[in-house]
Amino acid sequence: MSKTLNEVGELLIEKKLTIAFAESATGGRLSADFSMIENAGTFLKGGIVCYDACVKEDLLGVEPELIQKYTPESIEVTKAITEGVGKMIPADIHIGVTGLTCPGGSETKEKPIGTMFIYGQSGNKTIFSERVRFIGSKKKIVKAAVKACGQFLLSYLQQLDELK
Repeated sequence: MSKTLNEVGELLIEKKLTIAFAESATGGRLSADFSMIENAGTFLKGGIVCYDACVKEDLLGVEPELIQKYTPESIEVTKAITEGVGKMIPADIHIGVTGLTCPGGSETKEKPIGTMFIYGQSGNKTIFSERVRFIGSKKKIVKAAVKACGQFLLSYLQQLDELK
């Protein structure tokens, strides 16, 4: 368990905020890692693994045209799965992750393996919308994406204090 995720968990508890995930490329790793944080039951509402496009469409309500236009691995689809999980699981913060962890999919020269999309939303407000790239095995890419998501969340939660 990373120090960053523990800090995020502590801040979620302190601020009495809840979180839910829509995970494609990370395959439930974010939800699993967050569930291992002490007192996770006070902030973790749940997560949905939407690895296949049909799950994105049928369960999370992503329009097939959006996937066809932008590909399943895009910030547009990542935003849509985040909004979809928001309709299914009430929480203060919703996070979506898509990306390319292995050959295939929508891989191109401009969008190589290791390209990940991480989207965060609180209510109707975008809290972060990031395209990042990691190098390494599928396992390393997923771990790096989880870590990056933790860092984005930590920055957002720390910034909440500054806005007061």
